[in-house]
Amino acid sequence: MKAMVLAAGLGTRLRPLTNDRPKALVEVAGRTLLEITLSRLREAGVNQVIVNVHHFADMVCDYLKSRQNFGMKVEVSREDILLDTGGGLKKAAYFFLREATDEPFFLHNVDVISTIDLNRMSQVHKENRALATLAVQDRKTSRYLLFDQKLQLCGRRVSDEEPEIVRPSENLKALAFSGIHVISPRLLGMMQEEAAFSIIKTYLELASREEQILGFRADEFYWQDMGKPESILQVTEDLKNKTLQQ
Repeated sequence: MKAMVLAAGLGTRLRPLTNDRPKALVEVAGRTLLEITLSRLREAGVNQVIVNVHHFADMVCDYLKSRQNFGMKVEVSREDILLDTGGGLKKAAYFFLREATDEPFFLHNVDVISTIDLNRMSQVHKENRALATLAVQDRKTSRYLLFDQKLQLCGRRVSDEEPEIVRPSENLKALAFSGIHVISPRLLGMMQEEAAFSIIKTYLELASREEQILGFRADEFYWQDMGKPESILQVTEDLKNKTLQQ
């Protein structure tokens, strides 16, 4: 199975930790965020990965080489300018289209630590023949995705703005996206946007055409966004008190 790790961001919220390194190489309890992410993917059966890089790109490449790619086949997608999640995936689409296969792949933010069951998530994706399946939780955030009772994506709501509804439905549920996706390769040929763009824009466009963009409820699992220095401290503490098992 294949995966892409999104690691190209500047990590501005993690400063000063990212003043001399990319966020992918920020450490938590002696392990880098990139190592933690690759280890989770490897445990889920992933053996081929592409990592997008931009900020301190050579450091990431040297790090992977020094660790023998953690026993996986790893390629790097260099971005001269940041392409955001959708543009980054579109640039790396060749990696997933080399073989004619319907096997889905993971897309995983490097600055997310969780215990979300990736195998179960992949199975749900396959059972529903979805284009994309997004790990979501019922928690507070400034940006919500809106789902119907069948967990089909119907829109989004940002802060107190009017919600954007692309697939009208009653009783919409607002859920927080967790930065982990399962994607079918056929979605890659349906991405119409160019240059830098958020993949959420693609998902909303496809949902408006009644394509299967589904949510995977991950409320029972541990999840932490590692975007701020205090998050590093929180996860370190959670590891000590065994709230988080790695």
